[in-house]
Amino acid sequence: MLIDNIRKSKLLPVIALENAEDAIPLCEALSKGGLEVAEITFRTAAAEEAIRIVAKEFPSFTLGAGTITTIDELWAAKDAGAQFALAPGFNSKIVNKARELEIPFFPGVATPSEIEAALDCGCKILKFFPAGAMGGLDMLKSIYAPYKHRKIEFIPTGGINAENMKEYLDFPGVIAVGGSWIVAGALIKEKRWDEITRLTAEAL
Repeated sequence: MLIDNIRKSKLLPVIALENAEDAIPLCEALSKGGLEVAEITFRTAAAEEAIRIVAKEFPSFTLGAGTITTIDELWAAKDAGAQFALAPGFNSKIVNKARELEIPFFPGVATPSEIEAALDCGCKILKFFPAGAMGGLDMLKSIYAPYKHRKIEFIPTGGINAENMKEYLDFPGVIAVGGSWIVAGALIKEKRWDEITRLTAEAL
């Protein structure tokens, strides 16, 4: 069900919140725009509390924790109510702990060697990061081709925007794209919730 929700949404907003209380109006804005999937990243100190708030106030949301780079963060995300987690890179210790905690985990990869390491740990859904800086869709196509038969799929993130998201989503190896343009820090800081709703609806 969780993966189906991500596939259906096709868009995973990458959210960095400086203030946990902004989680409620932000998720209301996303929902009004037609999206009930969110990735709240552990790039800020407010992440754990924001996830806890969303898990409680928006039970219909498919809620993920992003930028998980330590086992402590993974524990915190799970405890706060995150249903899945992602990382910018690949760390086998975190992947194995996520399996132990029974929380779906999508590690970041950017090279064939990292894809093989992820496959060795049983991961089939991978975050391609940083997508734009690593060569974009051309690079993704190149590293996907040798492993297509292994049934891997990607969530490209980094450099995705309204102009290029469709070309990524048209590629069969992509189930969704991660993006921050609809939840940009400036929009959150200025509390431009209507604009976030508009951008979300436009993207969908």
